[in-house]
Amino acid sequence: MVPTTDLLPLAIAVPLLGAVVLVVVGRWLPRPAIDALVTVWAVLEVGCLAWLWLRTGDGHSVSWLGGWSPVRGESVGIVLVGDRIGVGLALLTGALVLAVVVYSWRYFDEPPEAHAGTFPALILLFEAGMVGFALTGDLFDAFVFFELMGAVAYALTGYRIEDPRPVQGALVFGVVNSLGAYCSLLGIGLVYARTGELGLAQIGVQLARHRPDVLLSAAFVLIVTGLLVKAAVVPLHFWLPDAHSVAPTPVCMLLSGVMVELGVYGTARVYWVVFSGPHGITHAHLRAVFVAAGVLTALVGAVMCWQQRHLKRLLAFSTVGHVGLFLAGTALLTPAATAGTALYVAAHAGVKAALFATTGVLLDRYGSVDEHGLYRRGRDLPFVGALFAVGGLGLAGLPPFGTALGKAVAEHAGEDEFPWLPAVFVLVSALTGGAVLRAATRIFAGAGPRPRDQYAGTETTGGGEEPEIRDPQRRVPVPMLVVPAVLLAAALAVGLLPGLGAALAHAARQFTDRTAYTTAAIHGHTVAPSTPVPDVGWSAEGVLLALASTVLAVLLAMAAVWGPALRSPAVGRATAVCDGVGRRVIVPLRRLHSGHLGDYVAWLAVGMAVLLVVMAV
Repeated sequence: MVPTTDLLPLAIAVPLLGAVVLVVVGRWLPRPAIDALVTVWAVLEVGCLAWLWLRTGDGHSVSWLGGWSPVRGESVGIVLVGDRIGVGLALLTGALVLAVVVYSWRYFDEPPEAHAGTFPALILLFEAGMVGFALTGDLFDAFVFFELMGAVAYALTGYRIEDPRPVQGALVFGVVNSLGAYCSLLGIGLVYARTGELGLAQIGVQLARHRPDVLLSAAFVLIVTGLLVKAAVVPLHFWLPDAHSVAPTPVCMLLSGVMVELGVYGTARVYWVVFSGPHGITHAHLRAVFVAAGVLTALVGAVMCWQQRHLKRLLAFSTVGHVGLFLAGTALLTPAATAGTALYVAAHAGVKAALFATTGVLLDRYGSVDEHGLYRRGRDLPFVGALFAVGGLGLAGLPPFGTALGKAVAEHAGEDEFPWLPAVFVLVSALTGGAVLRAATRIFAGAGPRPRDQYAGTETTGGGEEPEIRDPQRRVPVPMLVVPAVLLAAALAVGLLPGLGAALAHAARQFTDRTAYTTAAIHGHTVAPSTPVPDVGWSAEGVLLALASTVLAVLLAMAAVWGPALRSPAVGRATAVCDGVGRRVIVPLRRLHSGHLGDYVAWLAVGMAVLLVVMAV
């Protein structure tokens, strides 16, 4: 039996080795053999991570690479540390990668047959970066894995180099995220200069001996800037819709399903282990700043999601909105809120990946992702329409989806200190879910009058896209239908399996206990967390709020689809008010998303400056 300490490095080594094998032998193997090979590797990785999840249990798995274990608490070695939140996120990554690999069997045909192994090799490299980031206990190696993840993501986004749009999206993605990474590296340098340590636990111990000062706050802000850029937190989010709208659909499933969530995870991990000590950043200060940032991100993402007709941009902005909810939930800094956010992230990954997968079917068939241009054209794809609509309901938080359960737990955890927070969760879920349901009703049911451009000159249509397959007239391949169905079933299972909720409740209690992590990483001892295990079960209040967000989503979709056909003074007045608000608020907000790299870099500087000011106060 493989020891737990060996499973940690093995979880990173498996996809790295698989990528090397695919690059070496891919030029000689036919496409079916390559698909089989990458699928076997993805299954092996899921098996390794599932085994690690079971073996880790409610404790920590620690592996010092090369045998450089600590002596009297000091070590120059590299450490991997797994708890159930980190291992669970790595397992979620592995599961989504497996889904993407299966989805791509008949979807993504690479132009040059001589390089047929390149795309799956990049997918496995992407997986290695994300898994390594989730499992590392070393701050510098977190940066290394973060950059591996980013560099591969840029390549995957601009994979179709014959089309200038993916290249432009990848360029914006790469420059903005690289600037954020430089900020993180500078912050790591400041921390290393102060402590002489790079291990998360060791840095936390050393900083606890120093009195707080401005340098500590500056180092924290610089480190998390790169993480918040990857998480697409407003105003650091501008790259995300531009990248998602042009990236290959299987890549979007990973970008929205798990990559951006890793930014939130990294921010929480760095705070809890490094900066939450006796002389670190206070809970109250961080909670106020990051809950505000999360709420702003959630509202901007939801409003912009509702305004889109380009389906990929619609789903991308819905990711921004939900990442804002994840950040707000994590920033509450309680085990209950952390458990709720973990459930929410797990279910959201399945729902969002399924929605992108069904959008890929539309692109496969019609060469378009324009909601207006696809009006009534999807009526010959009833099963795809049903999956798309179910995904919209899951995004809105329909019970018993795991999104509803995670949302309910996080809402309840924050309502004492922020009584208005449940309203934000409901509104954001309703707007994002309603936008998906609106598109589903128009495209697959052909309901309502033909939609019109709302704000001329600011529309991103999504028409005229290049199909990502060779034969757009083929029948929809079975894997492209099975994968989104399985993903939606998994999101439903998150809300129905009580064992998963109980495991994440224990994991959240452990994640928010700095002493337990530090003791395990440095001394190899297990310390039971002192806080009680939170309750993550269904509640009457949570079910009612989830139903409220779902009903509101349906009503918003109905109003958007059938409202223009209603001729009454009340509807006319409401339309006039909405148009007035749109001209004064929505159009300027849309114009901020200009697509100009210089604008996005300027907003990154503004966001970092604001964060420096508010964290130093």
